[in-house]
Amino acid sequence: QVRLVESGGGLVQAGGSLRLSCATSGLTFRRYAMGWFRRAPGKERQFVAAISWSGGSTYYADSVKGRVTVSRDNAKNTVYLQMNSLKPEDTAVYLCAAANIGSASTYASVYDYWGQGTQVTVSS
Repeated sequence: QVRLVESGGGLVQAGGSLRLSCATSGLTFRRYAMGWFRRAPGKERQFVAAISWSGGSTYYADSVKGRVTVSRDNAKNTVYLQMNSLKPEDTAVYLCAAANIGSASTYASVYDYWGQGTQVTVSS
């Protein structure tokens, strides 16, 4: 059974930082590209960042570029999202996803497995 479990969310003031983690099990992690998406109240799910199976390629949404870094540790079957200079508009549930493709993708439709998400709330 494949599981993706996010952690690291919480309440932070604007300008603060959080590091999200997504621990996976039940899949051959090193073969999967990983993505982070977010879902804010009343809004559609939005792409945040993605990383290829090797970590050699990354993609970021324009809204977070320069403030967010995605990384992975294939030995720990875990992907991370370091978020700095957080803004109130970053408030959302953050979800990680796994795609059985080599390259990273910004498209939610290519991801095979999803976590339940972790809440990030940024106060002004």
